[in-house]
Amino acid sequence: MHPKILRDKYFQFYKKHQHAQIPSASLIPINDASVLFNTAGMQPLVPYLLGNKHPSGNQLVNVQRCLRMVDFENVGDNTHNTFFQMLGNWSLGAYFKKDAISQGFEFLTGVLKFPFDMLAFTVYQGDDQVPTDEQSAKFWKSHGVSKDRIAFLGKDNFWSAGETGPCGPSTEIFYWTGDGPAPVKFDENDETWVEIWNIVFMMYNKDENGILTELQQKNVDTGMGFERTVAILNNKKSAYETQLFQPIIEEIEKLSQKKYLENKKEMRIMADHIRAATFILGDDNAIPPSNVDRGYILRRLIRRTIRYGKLLGINTNFTVQLAKIVIKEYSDYYSELEKNKEYVLDELQKEENKF
Repeated sequence: MHPKILRDKYFQFYKKHQHAQIPSASLIPINDASVLFNTAGMQPLVPYLLGNKHPSGNQLVNVQRCLRMVDFENVGDNTHNTFFQMLGNWSLGAYFKKDAISQGFEFLTGVLKFPFDMLAFTVYQGDDQVPTDEQSAKFWKSHGVSKDRIAFLGKDNFWSAGETGPCGPSTEIFYWTGDGPAPVKFDENDETWVEIWNIVFMMYNKDENGILTELQQKNVDTGMGFERTVAILNNKKSAYETQLFQPIIEEIEKLSQKKYLENKKEMRIMADHIRAATFILGDDNAIPPSNVDRGYILRRLIRRTIRYGKLLGINTNFTVQLAKIVIKEYSDYYSELEKNKEYVLDELQKEENKF
């Protein structure tokens, strides 16, 4: 399945369930000093999760550009990226656990036709402030999920955007990516089970002391990993083997005269980092490479791309060539990439010359 088809199916499904489609917010947050980049789809929606009225209503859907450096050292494996896209849907007090779980289950098994026996689920085990989420487990069971495929977990199943603010217990959906049938019992420590969807029940607000108080409205914040889902839908172990990355990797093969299959890690890192750098520079709130904050992260991404290129034997400037492919592949949906193309290419050229 082409990535565009997944995006369209997601939007169509949630619009059918009365969700209004909203645009992706900027990758670089405005008026939010808590993060350097938007790290999740809910980040731009914090005021509305806290009770403000959203102009598009109380049921929303979008795909959000995100960037996280927490997985920087893991980039190159099958599942991690710095820049990624998050399919999201939200209920701002409109519906809660039962409908969120029912809709997620219907989309995966009904629309995308994911085999039911390849799925597993986690729910929050509770702590001294939050009770065990027996309710979510009950709802999954009502869809035929066996207790062996439901795990009660700790901190991984409690989600917040930052040190303070809206937060809550979550239920996560995993897909078996191993060869052959999935084990009868879900094992959260087996990395062959890949998390693809996180449904957070944003029902608390956390203060500076870590104390939780219940929000007036109970929200649903859903994040579905676009890259991981595209990989599964195309029977690939990794998104790097899909249309999301292959055009970039094919160009790296040409430039280096080396094969992807023999240089997977290096080429994956290069493809990931140039994609991330192009999206940062192509953003309407773009910043140039520098030695501080966002600019430093951007510089690291560009220079690491160049360094791996040199290790593969590329001895000419090449970041502009790779960025042109990212712009070509992604600007059908992210039109700002084409609009800001000149700036992207100029900054990459300057940084590569500097390095």
